[in-house]
Formats: sequence, C-alpha cells, structure tokens
Amino acid sequence: MDGWVGAWTGGRRAVHVGNVADFNDQFLDESRHESRDASRVERRERRIRQAHHYAGLAVGYSPDPAALVLPAEVDRCWIDWLARELAWGPVELHSGVAPGGTVARALAARPALAARLANGPEPVLFWGRTAAQGEGPELAAVRRYESKAAAHGLFAALAPDHPGVRVPRQEPADGPRRAARRLTGRAARGLTTVLKAPHGVGGHGTAVITPQEVFTAGGARALLRRLVRDDVLPPGGELLLEEYVDAGPARSGRLRDLTFDAVIGPDGRVHPVGVGEMAVDGTRYQGVTVGPGVVPPGAAATAERFGLAVGERLAAAGHRGWYDVDFVTDRERRLAPTEANLRLTGPAVAFVLRHRLDEVRGPGHLVRTLDAMPLGARLSQEALFGHLERLRPQCARLGVTLLPLIVTAGYEPEPAVGLALAARGVEALDAAEALLGAAHHALGRMFEALR
Repeated sequence: MDGWVGAWTGGRRAVHVGNVADFNDQFLDESRHESRDASRVERRERRIRQAHHYAGLAVGYSPDPAALVLPAEVDRCWIDWLARELAWGPVELHSGVAPGGTVARALAARPALAARLANGPEPVLFWGRTAAQGEGPELAAVRRYESKAAAHGLFAALAPDHPGVRVPRQEPADGPRRAARRLTGRAARGLTTVLKAPHGVGGHGTAVITPQEVFTAGGARALLRRLVRDDVLPPGGELLLEEYVDAGPARSGRLRDLTFDAVIGPDGRVHPVGVGEMAVDGTRYQGVTVGPGVVPPGAAATAERFGLAVGERLAAAGHRGWYDVDFVTDRERRLAPTEANLRLTGPAVAFVLRHRLDEVRGPGHLVRTLDAMPLGARLSQEALFGHLERLRPQCARLGVTLLPLIVTAGYEPEPAVGLALAARGVEALDAAEALLGAAHHALGRMFEALR
C-alpha cells in the first residue's frame, strides 16, 4: 500500500497504546529524580492524570484498531459507538491499566499483556517513542528535535530555500536571572516575547509575555516566579526568548495557527498526510479542522514543502513514524515555524478519522476535533454517555457525525470532554460546535434546578 497509511501501519489493523504520560515524563524535570517536595509530587501526579485523559485519543491512532491499551478506565460503550460509526472490526480493549503511573511501569507488572503486545501479529503504535521501546537512533532523534532550540536551528537552516517561510528570532538564556534581564529589556522596547522552556507539551512550558504583563507583575523576575508557581514554566534551567509573530488584527477568515503532518516510513521516505488549521487559546492547543478547502492552497503548499524538508532531515537523523511542524502566520501571511513534534498529536487523530470516514462513506469529509470542551457539571461516564447520546441525533440533523474521543475527564474539578465532528462543510461543523457548547453549558443550570 502506497502513501502515509502504508508507511504508518502497512495497511494492517494495529494495536494502539496510550503512553502520553510516558512520553511527556521523559522531558519533565520531575521525572529525573526522586523528591519529597509535596508541590513537585502534586505537579507530577496532576500531569500524569491529565495525560491519561488525553491518551483517550489513542482510539484514533490508525484507521482500524485491533486493540486499545488505555491508562484510564474507559467504558466499552464508547468503543462500540466509534466502531459503529467508523466500521471497525472487533476491538480488544484493555483500559484502566495505569491509573496512577506510567504505562511502561504498568506493563512491567502485567507480563501477559506485555507479551501480547510484543508477540502479536499487528503493528504496535505508541503516542511517542520512549526508552521502553529501546534506545537507538529513533529515540535519539526524538530527544534531539523535540527540543524547541534544536527545532529552531533546523528551521533556520532550511528557511532560506523556502519563500513564504520566516523563522522567528530566538535567543537562549541559561537561567531565570538572565531570562529576566532580557525580558525586561525587551519589554522596555515595547516588545512582546514568547518565553519557552526547551521542552513542553500541551501549552505547558510556553508563555506569551506582553510588556504590560511585565510591568503589572512588578518586574520580570516576579513574573517568572509567578509562572513557575502557576506551573506554566518549569523551575530553574534554560529558557528561550522568541520573537512574537504578530498576525495583525483578528478577523474572520484570517489564518493563524497551522499544522503540517507527515509519516516517515521504515525505509526513511517521507509521506505527507495533510495541512490543518488549529484552534489555539493563548498557547494552549484546543483542536484542529482538517479536510478539503480548510487551508487555502497557497498556504497549504508552502507548509507542505517546508514540512517535507524538515521530515527529510528528521529521517536522516533516525526518526521513523509520525511527526508534525506547527506554524503561525504573520501580517504578510508568511508562515513562521514554531516547533516540531516527533510523535502523534491531536491533529494526527483528526487526519486519521478523516481518512477512515472517506474510506467507508466516500470522499469529501471535514473533521474538527475539540479536545477539551468544558462541561457545565461533573458527569460520570454513564451520565456523559447519556448526555452525548441525546445530542447525537441533533448533530445528525445538521449533517454532522459526532465521535467521542476523550471521555474520562468528565468528573474532574473542571470537567471536560473531547469530541470529533465530521461533516462535508464548515458551516455544519460550526453549527454543531455551537449546539454542543450550549448543551454542555446548560448542564450546570439543569443540576442547579435539581437542588
């Protein structure tokens, strides 16, 4: 089978392992040493719990899963829902395998399941490569280019050959004091700064700092201390100060955040998957829309050419599997690459779902993922299923297929649900998103009325 699906799965059904927490953990300071510091332990536990929720996206690693290994407990009814809509074959479900720790540690305590993964006939797909899958050039490439400094260096080396691409200026600071001095200097010149930790995921480790925020906080050092206290930035260590790319006045139809996704096959060939438009709130990724016409052809072609050039360098460094390059646009609509992800991402799942729907229902689908839609009340999985089941036919009347993805965060202090919507037009997606948002919000009023 040619193309990215063949490079990714060999055209076969696959086993999906939701090791989001494992992948993130290898880049976080808290994972590198034991500590009795209560705040450090609490931060790590919270991140693992959040990553386990996000690992629900494992349902969309490939077009037709044979088995799912999920860290949090997921009711079978969700998998049956997806199987009906996506025409899956029978799916073996192993959920709740790692409620409080990493998947690798959980599998070490479950040798029969570990042997099933290692010795089964299907390819095994992970969110990202860790030492649990063995050391080697693949892991070395991940460790190198997941660094926002190393990715920036790669972008800067490639950009001169790519008209329409500009790389934001970036400078390192070897600690908080030097970062504070440079941040103060930039604020005094009226410059907004993107402050980055060398590694970060899901918006953690990145902050956009305006001059007003520096002055309001009482200076850059006080602001940095607050960002660490609020768990936006990690404590100590190197920071990167990057030029903020201004897209100009916000208006309907203006592109801002794009992603290009591709797969590097076992032979090192790079196979493009597609370009999508992401929804980003501040620095936090919220979801993506993919499909025909979502991104104008000129911007899509520029992103693909540059993304393929990045992929060739990643392949030469040893990376195999999924990767993406994220971009923001400037006032002249040039694309500014901001990071590379050598792993699966939220947009990857949207591209997979779109491919599957086109395969089983005919071409032309658009897919929008909404990774963390707030719920107006805390819901068990049973109650959440009933809520979404009532909304499913309403979405269908709009021409939209509703696909539940992240279903374990409904009982968090700030309850949320992750969904995908599929339709054949942007207007239908917009209408369904508005319908769902209103219905989620109304849950709070409904429960108040019962008190």
